[in-house]
Amino acid sequence: MRLKIFYLFTALICLFQASQANMVKNYTDTLYAKKLKPYGRYLLNDQNKLEMISSAVHFGFKFTGDSCVIYASLNQNQGHNYIQYEIDGVYQKRIRIEGNTTSPIILSVKGSGEHTIWIYKATEAHTGAILISKIAANHIKAIKVHKAPLIEFIGNSITCGAASDTTDFACGTGEYHDQHNAYLAYGPRVSRKLGVNYIMSSVSGIGIYRTWNMEGPSMPQVYEQIDFKTDTQQKWDFKKYSPKIVSIALGTNDLSNGDGKNARKPFDEKIFLDQYVNFIKLVKSKYPKAQIALLSSPMVKGKSRDILENCLNTIKKRVDSLYPSGRGVKTFFFPAMDPHGCTGHPSTEDHLILAEQLLPFYRKLLE
Repeated sequence: MRLKIFYLFTALICLFQASQANMVKNYTDTLYAKKLKPYGRYLLNDQNKLEMISSAVHFGFKFTGDSCVIYASLNQNQGHNYIQYEIDGVYQKRIRIEGNTTSPIILSVKGSGEHTIWIYKATEAHTGAILISKIAANHIKAIKVHKAPLIEFIGNSITCGAASDTTDFACGTGEYHDQHNAYLAYGPRVSRKLGVNYIMSSVSGIGIYRTWNMEGPSMPQVYEQIDFKTDTQQKWDFKKYSPKIVSIALGTNDLSNGDGKNARKPFDEKIFLDQYVNFIKLVKSKYPKAQIALLSSPMVKGKSRDILENCLNTIKKRVDSLYPSGRGVKTFFFPAMDPHGCTGHPSTEDHLILAEQLLPFYRKLLE
């Protein structure tokens, strides 16, 4: 009996693989990675594969018919990662990619006319790159992100959309990135509302001078690396984009009490202020014309909340005095929030609230 079940299971797998092969053969066109037009931090590697690196890095394409096939993989054989996508302007879901996968991703759509698909990386840079080698479909064509002002969102796990989506894994289950949803984080959400472009420069647990439970690395130490890692030699090319606004939301992890395991010194306000000002100077050296916007944190409360807001006001004054002829630094302080995501993070529903709170602030800066 067991032998019969095994042969039946094997036959079903063969039929599934055969159907996939036939589906791929029926497509008229193949769009290779080097022809895609990605937006965000990415890399075209030596094998001409697109490496999707940063949170919510995305690309789009059009095709005709009722389906398309995406050839996606990971650099490592173990582990997994996630992309997410929208069809004809409507968000769909996340798709899990296994490290040892050999099967392409088949996306089915309703109707046989022309369709537009946008693919997004759901996770952050530290989760690892997602590799795209090619896409097969009928009459497929890569499309560019529309021309519009750009906002760069620099931040931590909140900005990443980490620990926000429990659709597939409840809090406390799976791995850390199983609850990531960059597409539904506040930055991309408010950008879509405003009709502007965005890039995400965010790392979970990171701060201005220390992480949530260790002394480093900090955002100033990794910002110039393409994947925000200290052991990476390749630098990011800041000439690719010219943001109108650079939104910085850091401080939550500097003020953290740590994990109770590693030694944790009290918050050092002087170091925080000095490092934050120096980081803004670094950002301004990359984007001299950008408007700098400093955000507080919806996760910081009580005395720490007051400390963070006072620090941001002081940083604004310092930077404005350093650049008297430039556009003054703007600040936004989030109202207090009781987050509903995992480990005290905002949920995807909370991110919608954050985006709505930020909407008039960014709209005014874009005038």
